[in-house]
Amino acid sequence: MVDWKAGVGAHTIAEILSEPSTWKSCLNALEKTSELQSLNEKLPRNIEWVFIGCGSSFYLAQAASASWTILTGEKSRALPASEVTLFPQLFPAACQPVLITRSGYTSEVLQAAEYLEERLHLQTLAITCGLDTPIEKIASHCIQLAAADEKSTVMTRSFTSMLITLQSLAAIRGGRRDFLDALRKLPDQVAGSLNAIHSTIKSLADSRAFADYVFLGQGPFFGIAQESMLKVKEMSCSYAQCFHTLEFRHGPKAIVSPETLITFIISETGFAAEVAVLEEIKKLGGTTLVISNAGDSVIRRSADYFVELSLDVPETARVAASVIPGQLLGFCTGIKKGLNPDEPRNLSRVVMLETK
Repeated sequence: MVDWKAGVGAHTIAEILSEPSTWKSCLNALEKTSELQSLNEKLPRNIEWVFIGCGSSFYLAQAASASWTILTGEKSRALPASEVTLFPQLFPAACQPVLITRSGYTSEVLQAAEYLEERLHLQTLAITCGLDTPIEKIASHCIQLAAADEKSTVMTRSFTSMLITLQSLAAIRGGRRDFLDALRKLPDQVAGSLNAIHSTIKSLADSRAFADYVFLGQGPFFGIAQESMLKVKEMSCSYAQCFHTLEFRHGPKAIVSPETLITFIISETGFAAEVAVLEEIKKLGGTTLVISNAGDSVIRRSADYFVELSLDVPETARVAASVIPGQLLGFCTGIKKGLNPDEPRNLSRVVMLETK
C-alpha cells in the first residue's frame, strides 16, 4: 500500500486504518472500569431510548438505535438534535435520551441536552471523545472515549468506536454475552482484511470518477449507508445520495447509468431481497460496488467491485466494520480529485454556533 504518513490526508487515512486497534483500546478500557455495567444498573428499563446527534453523529444514532432494538428488544429511535428543540412536540415525554457528540462542544447537541435536562427533567446519557467538555457539565451520565478522538475534520474512528461502545451497552442490557465476545474478536478480524479492502477501494477510485454516488442499506446498515454517503461528500466534494435498498427501485432507479456508482451494503437478514435489487440495477447499466460479509454467484456476477468482509461474528456486530469501505472511498476519491481529506472545503471540525 502507499505510505500516506507524510502526505496529503495523512491524518485521515491513519485514523481510518487505526480503527481496529482503537476499538480494542476502547473496549479494553471500558471492560477494565466496568463503566458500562454500572451505567446499565443506573439507567431505567422498559422505556424508549432516543439516540440524538448531528451530521455523522445522527447517522451513528440511526445505526445505534437499530442495534439497540435488535439486541435488547426495547423501543428506540434516532433524532437529529435540532428536532428536539425546534419540534419538541415530536419528542417522547418518557424516554432515555442518548446524546452523541465527538467533540463535546457541538452547539445543537448542547442545546438539546439543556432542554432535556432542565425543561423535561430527563437524565441524559452522553457519549463523546473529548475530555473536560461542556457536554459533561450538562449530561447526567457521560462516556468518554479519548482514545478514539481524531486530528482530522471528518469522523472516522470516532464514529465506529462510539457505535461499538453503544452496541456493547446494548449487549449488556440484553444479556448478550455472546455479542460482547464477538465485539472483542472483531478488531483482529477486521485488521486482517484492511489492506485488501483498501486495495479494492483505491483501485475503484483510481479507475474513474462518477457523476453520482448512491449508497443503499437496510436495518442497522441504513445508518451506515448514510454515513458512507456523507464521507464521499465531505472528503471528495462529490454528489452522493442514500436510500433504503428496496426503496431504490421505487423511483430513484431512474438515475441509474454507467456514470452512477451504486454501493450496496448487503445484510444477512435481507440478503435475498437486496441481492435481487442488485441484479436488477446491474441490468440497468449501473456501476456497482457490493459490501457483504459473504458473496454468492449473483453478487459475483453483478458486482463490478466487491468487498467481502468474511467476519466470523453476528450480523449486528459487523455494522461498524461495514462503514470502512465508504470511508476509504471518500478518502481515495478526494485524493484522486486533488483535494485534502484532512481539510474538507467549507467544513470545520466542530459546529459551534454564535450565541445571540
